[in-house]
Amino acid sequence: MPESKKVGDPRLRLVPSIDQLLRSNEAVKLQATLGLKRVTALARSVTAEIRTAVRDGSLEAGITSETLRDKAAKRLEELATTESRAGIRSVINATGVVLHTNLGRAPLSDAALKAINEAARYSTLEYDTASGLRGKRGARAEALLCQLTGAEEALIVNNCAAAALLILAVIAGDGETLVSRGELVEIGGDFRVPDVMASSGTRMIEVGTTNKTHLDDYRKAITSKTRLIMRVHPSNYRVVGFVSSPDLSQLVSVARDAMIPLYEDAGSGQLSDLSNLGVEGEPVISRLISDGADLISFSGDKLLGSIQAGLIVGKRSIVDRLRRHPLYRALRCDKIRIAAIEATLSAHQKATAQSDIPVLRMMALTKTEIRARAQRIISEVSNRKHGLVLELIDGASAVGGGAGPTDNLPTTLIAISHPERSTQELETSLRSSNPPIIARIAEQKVLLDLRTVFPDQEDLLQSALENL
Repeated sequence: MPESKKVGDPRLRLVPSIDQLLRSNEAVKLQATLGLKRVTALARSVTAEIRTAVRDGSLEAGITSETLRDKAAKRLEELATTESRAGIRSVINATGVVLHTNLGRAPLSDAALKAINEAARYSTLEYDTASGLRGKRGARAEALLCQLTGAEEALIVNNCAAAALLILAVIAGDGETLVSRGELVEIGGDFRVPDVMASSGTRMIEVGTTNKTHLDDYRKAITSKTRLIMRVHPSNYRVVGFVSSPDLSQLVSVARDAMIPLYEDAGSGQLSDLSNLGVEGEPVISRLISDGADLISFSGDKLLGSIQAGLIVGKRSIVDRLRRHPLYRALRCDKIRIAAIEATLSAHQKATAQSDIPVLRMMALTKTEIRARAQRIISEVSNRKHGLVLELIDGASAVGGGAGPTDNLPTTLIAISHPERSTQELETSLRSSNPPIIARIAEQKVLLDLRTVFPDQEDLLQSALENL
C-alpha cells in the first residue's frame, strides 16, 4: 500500500505574507522612521515566529486570518520598539551614583559638548593655522595637562588600560616590572593588572605580601632585568587594619638608586584636592609629580569630569619614548575625545571647574538643596492624587566609578511605594518610560536621588511619577 502524503498544518495558510504585513498601518508608519529595508527584515522575523507557533501548537485555536494579521502587526511594532531601545540613548540617572559606569560615567559640560560639535566637521586636529603646516595632535590639551600637574610632558590615549599597556610595553616589555602583591587588583570590567602586564610582554615580579610591603622587598627584587617599578592605586576598594606600604617619596629613592623609572597608575586621580566635596583618598596628580614619580596615568572620565581617556604625564624623555612607539598610534585619541578633554581642562585651569563641570557640581550639592528640589516634586505629584505614596528620607549618594569607594555624600531621597503595585513593578515602569528613569531599590521602596538628576530633567521625572 503506498505511503500517504504528509499534509502540513492548514493554519499555515492563515499566516500573513510579508507583503500583506508591510501594507498594514503599523508597518507604513514604521517605514517612515526605520526605512523599508529594515521593516521588511522585521516583518520576516514576525512571520517566522508565527509559523513556528503554528507548528509547535502554541497558537490559540479558532484564530482567523484577520486576527492573526492584527497580532502580526502588533508584534512588528514590539520588535521595532525593542530594537530602538537597544542602542545608546539618554536616560535620567536618579540613582545618586555620580560616576555611574553603566550609565556612561561623567556627563559632559556644556563647553565640552560645544567643543565636540565644533570638532565634528573639519578641525585643526593636526594643523597649525599660524604656520600652515602640520601640527601636533592634542597639543593644547597636553600643554594644559602639564600646566595643571607640573609635569614636563603629557600624552593622551583612549583609556586607562591603554595607558598602562603602552607604558609597560614600551618601558618594560623586554624585562621585568616590580609590583606589590597588595596592588594586583581587578579594577572593574575585567581590567586586571596581571593580565595587562602579560599582554604588554613585561614579566611581573611580585614583591611583599597582600597586606604589607616594605622598601627592602623592592630592593631585594631588583635585578639587571628590572625595567620599571609600578604602583597601583586601589581605586575601588580599601584595605584597612594591619597594612602598610612605602609612600611614594620612599619608593622614589629606591628607584633613583637603581636608575629605574617609577610609574604610578593613579586610577581616577584628581587635578585638585576635592576633599571639600567629600572625596578622600584619591591621589592629587601634581603631588605625585612633586614626590618624584616619573610617569603617572589617570582617567579622563572620572573626577576630571570629561570623556573616556587615559591621561599620561611625567618626564619628557620617557613620555617622548611612548609617543614615538608604533603602539601609540593604535591607542591615540580621535578629535572628539581631544576636543572634550581640552574644553574640560580649560575649566580646571580657569578655576571654574566646580561650577562648569557636572560631576563636580553634583558632588557639591548639599543635602538641603536636594531636599528642596525633592519636596517640590512631591508636592506637585501628590496634589494630583494618583495613589502613589511619596516621602522624603535621609540617604547617601556615591561618587562611583571606582573613585572614593568609602566616601558617601549625604542626600535626601524620594521614596516611592504604592498600595497595589510591587516595588519591582514601579521600578520597571520608571525604567520603561521615555526617557528611561534609572532608580534604585532598598527596603521595599523605589528610591530617587536628585543629586544626579539635571534640573531640566525634573519635569520629565515628575510626569513619569504621575503616569505611575
